[in-house]
Amino acid sequence: MSEYTQNSFASTHSLDANPFDDPPTKDAPQLHDLDSRERDLERREQELNQRAEHIRKHGRNNWPPFFPLIYHSISEEIPDASRPLISRLYQLWLVLLATLLINMLACIFILVAGASDGGKDLGGSIGYLFIIPPLSFLLWYRFEQALYYCPSIFISPLHVSQPLSDLYFFFGGFHLLFSVYMIIGIPSTGSAGLIQTIQMFSQGHWAAGILATIATTGWTLQGVGNAFYYRQIWYHHTAAGHTMDKAKAELANHGAKAYFTRG
Repeated sequence: MSEYTQNSFASTHSLDANPFDDPPTKDAPQLHDLDSRERDLERREQELNQRAEHIRKHGRNNWPPFFPLIYHSISEEIPDASRPLISRLYQLWLVLLATLLINMLACIFILVAGASDGGKDLGGSIGYLFIIPPLSFLLWYRFEQALYYCPSIFISPLHVSQPLSDLYFFFGGFHLLFSVYMIIGIPSTGSAGLIQTIQMFSQGHWAAGILATIATTGWTLQGVGNAFYYRQIWYHHTAAGHTMDKAKAELANHGAKAYFTRG
């Protein structure tokens, strides 16, 4: 085609492009980044508003979630280095809670199976379900958690707080003995432990036997786990050079109330 016959109105540019569109900018990634940050700030603002509303209604208390009575936050109260330890201890406490529930269900089936002491087992298991969770949370998990509180929110760095560590070792040791007692499963004690499991299977009561097996496994898991961390904390405690004389001196200097309040 010669230059005389060529269409002078033809263009090599696409006619689909809108000439009135804004020209492309090199700042598009930065604008996307700003949008992401803005959304993140909005999300954080919503979380802060929700937390402020919760504090207005319940104070700082946030646990248990369905009826807040105390403040419990591993991420805010525990230093980074100790959070995995406290998180695992809290998980063991949750295993204890689930085990108590399954233990009660197993005792119901043991009663239905016609066990002579089934009524006593069921009554004991119901009592354990209501008594053990709050006592275990306050008397060994909470003391154990308090040993690793951030110094900024307590009277002193609690990983060196002698009275609290002694209280933990006392109540934690008692809980270990209670776990062994429940693992054995003596009839009429409210435990669907090992003895009860063997009896149910030997008598052909499979449902009761399976539930008792799960309960026995739960008692064993949380007992062995707590024993492991009890030993670990004991070695840390003794390596730091704590003695009973130091415990008495610290308690006399700060008073008992200082170790049960924060601020």
